[in-house]
Amino acid sequence: MLFFIGFIVAFVLTFIAVPIAVALGRGFQLWRTLPERTVLVYTLFGKVIGQVDEPGLFLPIAHFGPRALLLPFFGKAYTVNTAIRQSYLRNQLVNSEEGAPMGVGIWFETLVADPKAYLFQNSDPQGSLKANVATAVVKQLSNLKLEVLLENRDALSRKVREEVTPTSSKWGFSLGSTYIRKVAFRDAGMIAEIQRKVVNRLRQVTAAMKQAGENEVALIHSQADMKASQRLGEAQAVRPRVIGQVLAELQRAPEVAEAVFRLLDLQATLRSPGKVTLATGDRTSLLLNN
Repeated sequence: MLFFIGFIVAFVLTFIAVPIAVALGRGFQLWRTLPERTVLVYTLFGKVIGQVDEPGLFLPIAHFGPRALLLPFFGKAYTVNTAIRQSYLRNQLVNSEEGAPMGVGIWFETLVADPKAYLFQNSDPQGSLKANVATAVVKQLSNLKLEVLLENRDALSRKVREEVTPTSSKWGFSLGSTYIRKVAFRDAGMIAEIQRKVVNRLRQVTAAMKQAGENEVALIHSQADMKASQRLGEAQAVRPRVIGQVLAELQRAPEVAEAVFRLLDLQATLRSPGKVTLATGDRTSLLLNN
């Protein structure tokens, strides 16, 4: 019987009493669990009584005293996310000094540094911040030279950040990195004209490079031909001396010289364009019929 009673008591406590106690505790906000990068701002009777920014489990009554018991009935807890937020505004219209309509894309980071100001200073702080950034872009970048817009993005980004920071601080924001990522032409006719000029310039550069290469190749060929002509001239100048030395050597052996000259005579005869008639029998001479 004692075991059965203990079992019933444990069952009631585990499956009935504990869930009811947990539900009542959550309903009356006897404890709260706070995630990372989150702040809870408490108000009582329309006034801010404090905020909690330490993540983990906490007891409101330990922070605000006995008045924490009135929070479920006459107060409210606002949850504010303080994580870094990244935003990108596309195609903000800016006119250059030359009158060209340009589209500017700007990227920026923000985080909530003052949750109270974020909640109560502006009804739409995020939208107001984006509008403020867009206005600063137009103000700081309008009527600048086209080359400045295209080349000095770092300096222009710092100017935009300096313009937006004071107002964003009033709304509880801390403005982080700000960078102009894109500057593009918006007029279709101007884009087509620039593309045409770029293509023509590329063709001119390609033709100039090709002509320079051909000129270099022609110069190399001419230098090679000149060196070859010089070598051939030197060889022709040396040829008589070499042949004379060889003939002089042959004259020291009359039999060899006679055989060589006969061979040369025969080769010259064979290369002749005339007809060659070979006679047999008693007549052993060669008759050349031209």
